[in-house]
Amino acid sequence: MSSQAERATSPPVQALTGVAGVALAIIVSCELMLMLDGTIMNVALPEIRAGLGYTPSGLSWVSTAFLLAYGGLMLLGGRIGDIVGRRRTFLVGIAVFTAASLAGGLAEGPGWLTAARAAQGLGAALAAPSTLALLVTNFRGPLQARALSVYSSVTASAMTLGLVLGGVITSALSWRWVLLVNVPIGLLVLALAPRFVAESPRRPGRLDVGGALASVLGLVAVTFGLVRAGEHGWSDPVALSSLIAGVVLVIGFVLIEARAKEPIMPLRLFADRTRAGAFAALLLIPMVTMSTQFLIIQFLQEVLGHNALQAGLAFLPMAAGMLVTAQNAPKLIGRIGGRSTALAGTAILGVGIGWLVPLAADTGYLTGVAGPMLLVGAGMGLVVVPFNIAIMSTVDPAESGVAAGVLQTALLTGASLGIAILSTVYASGLGGHGPAAAAPGPASPPSAETIADSMGTAFTVGLGLVVLAFLVILFTIRSPATANRANSSVDSASDQA
Repeated sequence: MSSQAERATSPPVQALTGVAGVALAIIVSCELMLMLDGTIMNVALPEIRAGLGYTPSGLSWVSTAFLLAYGGLMLLGGRIGDIVGRRRTFLVGIAVFTAASLAGGLAEGPGWLTAARAAQGLGAALAAPSTLALLVTNFRGPLQARALSVYSSVTASAMTLGLVLGGVITSALSWRWVLLVNVPIGLLVLALAPRFVAESPRRPGRLDVGGALASVLGLVAVTFGLVRAGEHGWSDPVALSSLIAGVVLVIGFVLIEARAKEPIMPLRLFADRTRAGAFAALLLIPMVTMSTQFLIIQFLQEVLGHNALQAGLAFLPMAAGMLVTAQNAPKLIGRIGGRSTALAGTAILGVGIGWLVPLAADTGYLTGVAGPMLLVGAGMGLVVVPFNIAIMSTVDPAESGVAAGVLQTALLTGASLGIAILSTVYASGLGGHGPAAAAPGPASPPSAETIADSMGTAFTVGLGLVVLAFLVILFTIRSPATANRANSSVDSASDQA
């Protein structure tokens, strides 16, 4: 006990070698593992559907269950870390995430895997908010800048790395190992973190449990209603009841936050027009980009006949486009302003999504997928930094932490809702509850033409969401009040991107 107390209060490490190197490796590897799980399962989706019997719309729960729990509980997880200690919360989160990964890897049915993915999201929501705080606690001065640089470089590659790793593991072993590979990593972290990672100071406060539960349950109800409608039609009473209950719970969440003494999402963050517009755009853009990835993975494998590894590598143009534009976004913001940069990025994204609308069974990868993915990535790289600046440059420094948490929550919530909406549109095109959605087997699979046409309809809806995001940016977001404040936000925004 005494040695643990000494480690918890020991000064930050002073070199990125030895103990410091191990501490950095633990923190960065955990954040990478948590971020990878947002995309690493996508390449395995066709195998999962065939193996466990998901319906086309129900398959979206493999992604949305994780993203909903992760995004919906992230703010509560960060608050728990403040109160009981970041390292302690981090370790509990990693333990939950590891156990859920094992359960998911052994899943024998859709309900089992969906529950395991939700539990993974809970673990991620507890662990992820603490990673950056622990990095700041364990490093100071120039070493902190170096550690943050490593952290940002590694996490920025998570989306593409997740797709490639998912393809490698699924092709070489099976989709189950995409989850099981987390188990030894999690156990190693649980063994090493108490020895090498110092605890952060605690801050007293209250937990807004009611707000967290209302938001998560509301989003789950809305998502379930959308998926149910895709399978049984929009007149289905269960789907309608779920959607109504979800809307009521979301309204209840707003009312709770308005009255809570220490809300997890202070409504005053949305009082500024520019900041509110940036939050709205950060909700809309991932609705399109993540659902596009979700659908294209299936098009590559079910229509073009790519294996899992080929499907993962097929997204390298998206990564290349995002890397180039994200690196140059700060310079472009300095020349034409954040609003114009965000509008340009959204327009490029719209062209990429519009290119996907006329998908057909004979669409080739180079002419019909690689080009759109390049544009989607380029658009993403241009919009993230301006939105971060619009939020972080207009918020009081004392609330920068909660603003950053709400920002990440908007991203994850948008991703989960987008996948639910576009996958529902796609499933409706397949016939929802007809033969195409039946249990896996040789009888009546959807034709390549049907798959392509249904995805084209889904991308049309996605294009509408991009247009809506463009209008939100056009009419709400203004340039930061001063150049100095904008410039000071570029570095932090680039790190988050």
